[in-house]
Amino acid sequence: MDEADSEDEEAKSSRQVVQDYLESKESRDEALIENHKPKLASLVSPKGVCGMAASRKLPYFRLPPLPTIGEILKLYNLRAEKQLSQNFLLDLRLTDKIVRQAGNLRNAYVCEVGPGPGGLTRSILGAGAADLLVVEKDTRFIPGLQLLSEAAPGKVRVVHGDILTYRMERGFPSHIARKWEDEPPNLHIIGNLPFSVSTPLIVKWLENVSNQDGPFQLGRTRLTLTFQKEVAERLTASTGSRQRSRLSVMAQYLCTVKSCFTIPGRAFIPKPQVDVGVVHFTPLAESQIQQPFKLVEKVVRNVFQFRRKQCYRGIEMLFPEVRRLELVEVMLRTADVDPTLRPTQLSIPHFRALADAYGQLCAQNPGLAAYDFREELRWKRRARTAGDHNDGVDVDRY
Repeated sequence: MDEADSEDEEAKSSRQVVQDYLESKESRDEALIENHKPKLASLVSPKGVCGMAASRKLPYFRLPPLPTIGEILKLYNLRAEKQLSQNFLLDLRLTDKIVRQAGNLRNAYVCEVGPGPGGLTRSILGAGAADLLVVEKDTRFIPGLQLLSEAAPGKVRVVHGDILTYRMERGFPSHIARKWEDEPPNLHIIGNLPFSVSTPLIVKWLENVSNQDGPFQLGRTRLTLTFQKEVAERLTASTGSRQRSRLSVMAQYLCTVKSCFTIPGRAFIPKPQVDVGVVHFTPLAESQIQQPFKLVEKVVRNVFQFRRKQCYRGIEMLFPEVRRLELVEVMLRTADVDPTLRPTQLSIPHFRALADAYGQLCAQNPGLAAYDFREELRWKRRARTAGDHNDGVDVDRY
């Protein structure tokens, strides 16, 4: 028997061990399950065979032969839920490519967000991660992820939870923490995010970066995430570009944001209507705007609500009508920003000057920070309904 035949026989034998284990799990026979666990674990070896559909590049850690992601979907009767914006990436060459954007993962700590059937999980393990924490909200995927955990003893921890509320920082040892001004910790967040959660999640994490809490209380944790191509373009858009948006400014004043590559929609199952962009974030040692996140977000949000008009139109909405002209003039003069510039033409230094000027005005005018022009409009409508035609609004009310 030549070497190729020997490898084929070994692969068939390994597949049979996996199949026997899966059948024992289906039978719910605890004694049978325990009997097959050592056989499954024995397949894990530095010189073993990587997963059935793995790329040909030699990984740092090799899983035993496992069912392909497609077979996992059939085995557990898994289908993408449209209401959850789920799309599966089955090509392990692409998941390997996503993982490479994170940098060197050898002996790293990794949190994977929304692993689903586990394709990206396999690539992270193949890249040599020492400790992989996967957080999955959908209970249907937990059995397949537990199979991966058992195939990689001591390397994978499976958490059933919602990443929007999960306290990730509690999932990793404190000894990996680094001071903010030092190099980033050996900790990475990686995820093929559902479209419905990607934007609120990155905004939440950006606020965590600003406050140096949550996953970032361990240091400048790096992120490698997928987004709809349009969102990825907004995150990385430069000053003056058509895609420049609130998200561009909020991400770039806090992080170095890099567009890595685009994955065509046809690579996913089911095929989404859009392509997908992979984006890498590294928090800055010193943010470019030294103001509270909520204040910066309020200034940027108001400026971009009239994105096609001159920037002073959005800035007006930061102030009550009775003092609007006065305070807008003071803010623009203090910031030394041209009021005729469009929002997309404003750079990070422009927004830094605007945020600083607004912060000064808030300090001088109690209640201004809490002002919301929408609340003023609602108040006026109620006043008109009640027959009160007094349009005067005291700034201290806000």
